[in-house]
Amino acid sequence: MNADNDMNAVFSALAHETRRRILDLLRQNPGAGVGEIAHEFDVSRIAIMKHLAVLEEANLIVSQKDGRTRRLYFNAAPIQMIYDRWTDDYSGYWAGEITRLKYLAEARARDANKKSKRGRAT
Repeated sequence: MNADNDMNAVFSALAHETRRRILDLLRQNPGAGVGEIAHEFDVSRIAIMKHLAVLEEANLIVSQKDGRTRRLYFNAAPIQMIYDRWTDDYSGYWAGEITRLKYLAEARARDANKKSKRGRAT
């Protein structure tokens, strides 16, 4: 799978409110079992299993077998990768703009200081 397909899977998974709520639950309760998650919703366990499959396909959750229980964990890495993709370019731009603004403000302050000193000298 390439990066664009990975991102599309993440966006698609996050598009559904139930899946976002599942991620919130797993963030608050890492290692929750499927039954614990299903208990929080007014839909069938089968529906929750389908939502979990979508989240797992998008790598937003990872599961681990613990005897008969399947423990679920939220994986924030795909969301972080999407965030980084769009913010890295912009953060460099804005860091440069802030530096430029700093130098401009300092230059204006020096000019104002020079004018002030000249005004007192006359």
